[in-house]
Amino acid sequence: MKIKTIEPFVISHKLDTPFYFSQWQYDTRKICLVKITLEDGTYGWGEGYGPANVIKAGIEFFTPFLIGKTALENEVLWEEMYRRSMDYARSGSLQASLSAIDVALWDLKGKLLNQPVSVLLGGLKNPIIQPYATGLYFTRVENLEQSLIEEALLYKSQGFKAIKMKVGLSLKEDIKYVAAIRKAIGSDIRLMIDSNHAYSYKEAIELARKVEQYDISWFEEPVSPEDYKGYKKLRENTTIPIAGGECEYLKFGFKRLLENECIDIAQPDICAAGGLTEAKKIATIVQAFHKDVVPHTWGTWIAISAAAHFIGNLDKNPGRMYNDLPTMELDRTENALRDIVTQGQINVVNGQFCVPTTPGLGVDVDMNKLKEYLDKETLQNEHNFEIRS
Repeated sequence: MKIKTIEPFVISHKLDTPFYFSQWQYDTRKICLVKITLEDGTYGWGEGYGPANVIKAGIEFFTPFLIGKTALENEVLWEEMYRRSMDYARSGSLQASLSAIDVALWDLKGKLLNQPVSVLLGGLKNPIIQPYATGLYFTRVENLEQSLIEEALLYKSQGFKAIKMKVGLSLKEDIKYVAAIRKAIGSDIRLMIDSNHAYSYKEAIELARKVEQYDISWFEEPVSPEDYKGYKKLRENTTIPIAGGECEYLKFGFKRLLENECIDIAQPDICAAGGLTEAKKIATIVQAFHKDVVPHTWGTWIAISAAAHFIGNLDKNPGRMYNDLPTMELDRTENALRDIVTQGQINVVNGQFCVPTTPGLGVDVDMNKLKEYLDKETLQNEHNFEIRS
C-alpha cells in the first residue's frame, strides 16, 4: 500500500468550435491528470482544475513528500501537503495540485478496499442524481440567439430538467437571451444563469431584477469573488438565489462566504478546493449554515465521477419523506479529453444517472489515447529543459 510513483500528465485538444463567455475565449481544452501507482501495481487517477502546467508543477512539488507513504492514510497525506504549502499557497493552483492527488488517493482507497468512493465517504445516501446541463456558451455565429435556442432544446430533448446558460456580455444582450431561452424551453425546465463574475453590484442587481420574471433558479458568480459585500447586498435585494464559490479554496474560503452571508448555494470545485477530503468538510460547514451544496464541475470523467460520489454521500438538507433528487453540474460542451481519453460509468437516461458502484471512482484512462492527447508544448518544454540541464 506504499506509493511508488506519482505521474502528472498534461493533455490538450484543439476545439472544433471555439466558444467564449464573459471573460475570455476557449479554443483549446487543457487539463492535468495524475496517476498514483502503488508498489503492488494498483493505481488511482486524479485531476486538477485550473492552469494545467501550473498544476503539474505543483504535483511535482508535492511528490517527494509522498513517495513511500501509505496510500490509505489519505488524511495524513492531505495534511502533509497542506502544511508544506500553506505559507505561500493557502488558495490557488497549488491547492488544485493537492486536490488532484487527493482525488487519486480516494480512487486508490476504493480499489484497495473494494468499495465505491461514496461508501468510503460514509455511505451512498443519494443513489440517483438529476444533473443540470451546462452549456449555452457564446459562439461566433451569424444568429447567436437561434443557436442558443437550438442548443437548449437539444438538452430538453435529452431529458435534462435543468439548464445553465452564460450571461455577462451586456445587460441588454443578457436579458434578450434569457427571455428567448425561457420561452423556448417552457416553464417546466429549471434555468440558471452564470456571469462568471462579470458585473459590479449595481449591474448585477439591475440584471437580477429584470430577469426575475423568467423564474431563474440561481444567479451564479454575479460579482467579483472578492466582493463579499456585493454578494450580500445582492442576496438581500433579489428573489433569485445566489450561487458561488468556484473561486474559493478549502473550508476557510467557504467559511468566509457563509459568515458574510454571500450565497444560498455553495459551489466548491472538488478538483481545486481541496479534493474529496476537504469537500466533505466544506459540505459540513455549508449545511451547518443551512445552505445547499452543488459542486462546480469542469473536466474529464475523473472530475465528474468525483463530484457524483460526493453528491451521492451528501446529507438531505433538510430531510423529509419525499426529497427532490440532488443535482450537480454536467458540462455538455465539446471535450475530447472527457469523451475519448477517460472512460466513465455515468450514463444519463431521462435526465438522471446512478452513482457508480464499482470500486474507487469507477473511472479509467485509455493510456493509448492519453499518449495521443499529451500536450506537445509541455513535452517540448520538458525536452528542452532536459537538454539544458
